[in-house]
Amino acid sequence: MRTLPRLEKIYRDELRGKLLERFGYENVNQIPRLLKIVVNMGLGREAMENANNIKNATEQLATITGQMPVVAKAKKSVAGFRLRQGMPIGVFVTLRGDRMWEFLDRLITFSIPQVRDFRGLSLKSFDGRGNYNFGVEEQAIFPEINVDSIDKFRGMNITIVTSAKTDEEALELLKLLGMPFRRSTG
Repeated sequence: MRTLPRLEKIYRDELRGKLLERFGYENVNQIPRLLKIVVNMGLGREAMENANNIKNATEQLATITGQMPVVAKAKKSVAGFRLRQGMPIGVFVTLRGDRMWEFLDRLITFSIPQVRDFRGLSLKSFDGRGNYNFGVEEQAIFPEINVDSIDKFRGMNITIVTSAKTDEEALELLKLLGMPFRRSTG
């Protein structure tokens, strides 16, 4: 039998019951759960200037997530940006299962607290369908990255996809999991 990641064990043992009680679901399958986490590192013009930038971003994202990233390519040409269809413009990873839980655990307990002057994640970054989106300004907050080996600081976008039907349900799930949200003033 496999060993559950720490955060998944907490979710199964404690949080599902709290969510069931809070929202009064009729069926246990209605309880919100994490489906996937997408980590995206867009490079834009930087990718066109030097092919090593894509290679370095791929290596760093693979180190952070433990999974090999996919190179994102431009869907259409944009003359103003000197961008042609099919050119590499970024890298991304879709995490599911144990890797997703492990990544979220490291993100919440270690990486986000590393951000200088951190005051909490915004409550306005939900998409209306129970998914949460936020950005990280540099990859150096992750303990897996050796700061001396960074060629350039790059930001990344992290999307947490849940099965929640509303933002309220997703917010409650993420709060219970330990996401450090900003206190609402009001």
